[in-house]
Amino acid sequence: MKTPFDTIAIIGKPRDQQAIQTHKELYCWLSEQGYSVFIDDRLRDILADIPAEHFASLLELGEKADLAIVVGGDGNMLGAARVLSRFDISVIGVNRGNLGFLTDLDPEEFRVTLKNVLQGAYIEEERFLLEAEIHRHGQIKSHNTALNEAVLHPGKIAHMIEFEVYIDDSFAFSQRSDGLIVSTPTGSTAYSLSGGGPILSPSLNAISLVPMFPHTLSSRPLVVDGNRKIKLIVSPSNRGTQEVSCDGQISLPVSPGDEILVYQSPNVLRLIHPQDYSYYHVLRSKLGWSSKLF
Repeated sequence: MKTPFDTIAIIGKPRDQQAIQTHKELYCWLSEQGYSVFIDDRLRDILADIPAEHFASLLELGEKADLAIVVGGDGNMLGAARVLSRFDISVIGVNRGNLGFLTDLDPEEFRVTLKNVLQGAYIEEERFLLEAEIHRHGQIKSHNTALNEAVLHPGKIAHMIEFEVYIDDSFAFSQRSDGLIVSTPTGSTAYSLSGGGPILSPSLNAISLVPMFPHTLSSRPLVVDGNRKIKLIVSPSNRGTQEVSCDGQISLPVSPGDEILVYQSPNVLRLIHPQDYSYYHVLRSKLGWSSKLF
């Protein structure tokens, strides 16, 4: 049996009263079970009846806890993952969002499932992240990470942009489009899917490049080995500013002539699931695929 968890972090910024209640129920239940429990300090004002010493920043939670329980939708999970992937911590989600591809536990019936997980009955997988760097005149101007995708796009005003794509410094293609989605397998069921990209099994070591409204019909999504470095060179003749968006939450400004480097992060997210978890069941459920014929 796997080693049980001793110190548990509860993470996620609730957007409604039901989510707040889930945080409270988790805290009380885990404390009753004898676990050492800490809470995301962004909830300090909302959960004012919980002692102050039980709150900590995301960085402190990453250092202290063995397990992080993220309450909310996939957006909360993405934000937590970019920080927690730096630490030796496992992560599981309670779904208080909409789709919930990354959050497994039912907020109304989490106790039995979570008890089994805490006793070692779970499936663990590693999800890789992407590093995105903006290079200008040979210097790194900005940098961030993404669990789902890094997206080059025109910013607030939609217009065509021109750029070149290199794979490991080898020229692949040039493009005139609304941008490019560089996605992990985790992100293949997110923005990339909306853009017509392929669904990649989460265990694949692969990165997909999905053009956004390309100016030519010959442009198609491309899947490359996950160890390749993707370099985008933005045309000096582009008008206005562009951006690289990480998971739709962090924006890095891009100027004409900048180089964008996207590559696999050395850090991974240690995501855990209940023992009956099936990725393909999640796909059928979330995407409305047909059930078995016989």
